[in-house]
Amino acid sequence: MDDPGEPADRRRLPAVDALRGFALLGILVVNSAQMLSPWEAEGFRDPGATPVDHVAVWLVTALASSKFYLLFSFLFGYSFTLQTVSAERDGGSVTARFLRRSLGLVLLGLAHAVLLYTGDILMAYGLLGLVLLWARRIAPATAVKAAAWLYGVFGVVLVALGALTAAVDEEEPVPHRAIAEAVAAYRGTAGTVVRENLDRLPLTLAAVLLMAPGVLAAFLLGLAAGKRRLLAPGGVGRARLRRTAAAGLAVGLPGAVFFACAAQGPLEDRWHLLGVGVGTLTAPALSAAYACLLLLLLDSPRGDRVRRLFVPAGRLALTNYLGQSLVVMCVATAYGLSLYGRLGAAAVLLLALAVYALQLALSTAWLRRFGHGPAEWLLRALTLAGRPGRARAPRAPEPAS
Repeated sequence: MDDPGEPADRRRLPAVDALRGFALLGILVVNSAQMLSPWEAEGFRDPGATPVDHVAVWLVTALASSKFYLLFSFLFGYSFTLQTVSAERDGGSVTARFLRRSLGLVLLGLAHAVLLYTGDILMAYGLLGLVLLWARRIAPATAVKAAAWLYGVFGVVLVALGALTAAVDEEEPVPHRAIAEAVAAYRGTAGTVVRENLDRLPLTLAAVLLMAPGVLAAFLLGLAAGKRRLLAPGGVGRARLRRTAAAGLAVGLPGAVFFACAAQGPLEDRWHLLGVGVGTLTAPALSAAYACLLLLLLDSPRGDRVRRLFVPAGRLALTNYLGQSLVVMCVATAYGLSLYGRLGAAAVLLLALAVYALQLALSTAWLRRFGHGPAEWLLRALTLAGRPGRARAPRAPEPAS
């Protein structure tokens, strides 16, 4: 998530950090819903949802689910090109550094999944990121074609399976017993929380395989974009950004609406898997639209304000990602308030927005005194196999390009 080969105040791209900081919002909104609702965690509609809660979960499903992990993965691939340049400039081994970094991500992800949230992404990045190491010399055009084929075939297969499921017209039974057991475990004690997470660990590892096509495709697109320096100042013109944003909204929004209608209503449950397929196939378009709209804002008269808002959070992305899980799990489980299954979707959404606002403020305050966050420092130490040099804290909250 951070660039472990670089001092915190040198050779950073504000656009990369701003996009990463913005993506944290979508990640938090989606993850907090699953951390606080057994129905969301199991993939079923909450039968007790109020109209306000139904609208909230519908909007989260349409606008955030399956979109922001793709943006995060794209930025991971882009950052890999920066890390490669850094290692080569310093005379270090790209392979050795990245292998140590991948191991660090796997270890952090394992701890995250066991102690906090089982829907971890770090293990997926640590394991699947090895493909970037293998493909680091691939031509940008080849990387784009490979990503399109990989994700396209995956999406078409999901749509085909969803169409078959919708034609069968069989409803999946609601796992009431599993939901009741999860509620008891997460409201029980710290020990039952960890035990429940350990029981779910095989599903976490299986999720890595299910996410692999989307993550790898986004990695490859990020790799291609990094090789072309598209997020460097002047990398993409405003006209191209506007065209891409318009096309992304035109393709992505209808797919997102159908996905939400199938997952949360008014369509019947038998349309759920087809909705997942359509939502998956069109999610990259909406992710690209989000990214382009933010890049347009960065290149507008409000650009400095947008950078000050999002860049600090993006520079502390790993710390903020882990911190989100810590805060929400303290609200949800026996670690703190034991509100798992007790809050409606609207309240959960408000909580997520409040946590994100707090992280934006704390990230800015932190970077006024320190060069990088605690989790970033640890990952950098693992990557470099030694104590990182002291980074100079920049005077302004946004890093220099």
